[in-house]
Amino acid sequence: MNSERFEDYKKLATQIRVDVLKMIYKAQSAHIGGSFSMADILAVLYGGIMKINSSDPKWEDRDRYIQSKGHAAAGLYAALGEKGFFPKDWLETYYQDGGHLMGHVWHKVPGVDVSSGALGHGLSIGCGMALNGKHKKKQYRVFVMLSDGECDEGSVWEAVMFAPQHKLDNLIAIVDYNKIQALGTVKDVLDLAPLADKWRAFNWSVKEVDGHNYKELDDALSSAPFEQGKPSCIIANTIKGKGVSYMENKVEWHYKSPDEEQLKQAFSELGVTE
Repeated sequence: MNSERFEDYKKLATQIRVDVLKMIYKAQSAHIGGSFSMADILAVLYGGIMKINSSDPKWEDRDRYIQSKGHAAAGLYAALGEKGFFPKDWLETYYQDGGHLMGHVWHKVPGVDVSSGALGHGLSIGCGMALNGKHKKKQYRVFVMLSDGECDEGSVWEAVMFAPQHKLDNLIAIVDYNKIQALGTVKDVLDLAPLADKWRAFNWSVKEVDGHNYKELDDALSSAPFEQGKPSCIIANTIKGKGVSYMENKVEWHYKSPDEEQLKQAFSELGVTE
């Protein structure tokens, strides 16, 4: 059963990458590398972990997902489109004048709870949602996806301090730790190491996983909260541009979009012909 589940995750992740590739090529926009690095995490969240209902996106008891790294909107839109939150042909309007899908995560898209893109705010909003759930005695969990470069923001660490103080064990932060940000490596711009120890020092319960290993992701995400009374942090070690060889671990694919030949090669490496 688990092997079938993991195969389903793989299929969804591949389709997310294919959708993102088409969207960003058509728009000649950016952020393909960061969308690809988190595609496997999105596949596990939307393919099996989160309690959601695409026919009722505002269902009160749903799990909440905040994509604080809102510049990687294409990845989230692809996941939502694949799970039926809106017609898939909306993906063709990404970053287009008059289209349904803005270039950064937009709350008017079905399945999106919070607009994002100005980095450093998502975890604070997640704290508020988690605190509200506690007050209302709701069982939903709040998942917040952060980028590693975003953790340069002081506002992130204010939220990191707030969550344990209020025992928000319904809050799960996921750091897409691909180690490359907009203009360089994380180590060169502002080194976060040792990242897991920093979160632990703020009284979070932390697990480090391979962000492309479906079993590790499934085990960690399904078992959160890891400790009663503590918020959980998953440090997902990922590869920028994962899935396409010429994009992997390359700083330029934070902003670059593929040309026609690169598009064909990417489709081939992802195992599709279109």
